[in-house]
Amino acid sequence: MSDGAEIAVRRHGNSSKPRLIISHGNGFAIDGYRVFWEPLLDKYDVVLFDMRNHGQNAPTGADGHNYKQMAADLGTVRDAVAKQWGEKTTVGVFHSMTARAAMKQAVENGWIWDALVLFDPPSVPPRGHPVYELMRGFELRLVEFSANRPDTFASVDALADAYREARASSSWVPQAADDMAQSVLRQLPDGTMKLVCQPELEAAIYLAALTLDLWPAASAFGGPVKLIGADPEAKKSPTARANQALAQEQGYLYEAVSGTGHLLQIEKPEESRAAMLSFLTDLGIF
Repeated sequence: MSDGAEIAVRRHGNSSKPRLIISHGNGFAIDGYRVFWEPLLDKYDVVLFDMRNHGQNAPTGADGHNYKQMAADLGTVRDAVAKQWGEKTTVGVFHSMTARAAMKQAVENGWIWDALVLFDPPSVPPRGHPVYELMRGFELRLVEFSANRPDTFASVDALADAYREARASSSWVPQAADDMAQSVLRQLPDGTMKLVCQPELEAAIYLAALTLDLWPAASAFGGPVKLIGADPEAKKSPTARANQALAQEQGYLYEAVSGTGHLLQIEKPEESRAAMLSFLTDLGIF
């Protein structure tokens, strides 16, 4: 990256097809979304990567762990992938934190994609907006949760069980709990498992969401973008309601996946893929 941090990128799928570059949300890792992206491998050239201080990347600490640098990282990854494997039709497919970084990159640094698919970014409207206090409370609860969460576990299974038992993740498809636990932990010399993303860094990103001042019009992106949200009715999700408002007010092509919360790609992976693929098919990207 521009500050010297390194991000591991891996390529799967059909190299003759258009390219999907896919990444994850705060505190998670892209291998934990396998139930979403694995069925795409026959039809697309799938490039996966974890954001800095997540997943397969070596920890780099707080320097650079912010939305400005992460937005720049997306551009660096996209350019490096093109240099390594050739230029071709390229779609960014991002969830939550990474979707917000992609929004910031596109409207502030310039359009670099053939299309963008944004899965339930934690969109915070301007202060005074009817949804602002809802999102503020949501982000502050996540700050408190992440800053105080345990960061070591006896085993991968222990974290997978915790995911299954927690209300927020109880609706994930069964395999996703195991995949996510495996992808977000690193083994210590004594055999215990430690979260790759330091809880304090996770908390900092939740807090930063409140100060981004990022409520852009779809027309500001410079290219086609689809906003795919959680269901604003089924679970009363704050992010779902915020993205519904963003789409209505700022002119996005928008679809909500029925019966889902914020982790929609691993709650209803087939329906989430369908929402994305209909957009790409309409653009002729298949």
